[in-house]
Amino acid sequence: MVEHSSPRRHVYLRAVRFADIDSQGHVNNVRFLDYLEDARFGMFAIDLHNAGEQPFGGLVVTRHEIDYRRPLGFRPDPVRVETWVEEIRPVRFRLRYEIRDDDQLYVTAASVIAAYDVQRAAPRRLTEEELTYLKRFSG
Repeated sequence: MVEHSSPRRHVYLRAVRFADIDSQGHVNNVRFLDYLEDARFGMFAIDLHNAGEQPFGGLVVTRHEIDYRRPLGFRPDPVRVETWVEEIRPVRFRLRYEIRDDDQLYVTAASVIAAYDVQRAAPRRLTEEELTYLKRFSG
C-alpha cells in the first residue's frame, strides 16, 4: 500500500469587500487574483516577518490558472485562501490554492512563481532558507 501525505496548507483569511462585488452581485472574477496575491504576500512576507524570519526576496508570477467553482457574494465572514506547494524547482515553484469556507469551494487555482533578482532584473536561484520554507507546505 502506498501512502500519500497531504501537504500542510497556509491559511489566509480574506474579507469580501464591497469593492470586490460586481453588478451581478458576486465577487468579480478578476478580483479573485487579488485574493491570491494577498495570500501569497501573507505567506512569503508577513508571516515570516512576524516569526522573526527573513521574508522571501524578489518573486514574480509567471503563470496563473483559475477555475471558478461557484459564485461568492458579499458576506460578513471572511473566506479562507488555502495555499500549498505542489512542485519545487531550483528557480521556480508551483502553488495550488482553494478559496473556500467550511461549506463551499468557490475557486481552485494555481500559480507558477519564479525567484527574481530585482537588482539584476533577472531570474535567480531560490535560497536554501526559501527552499526549506517551501518544503513546509509541500506534500
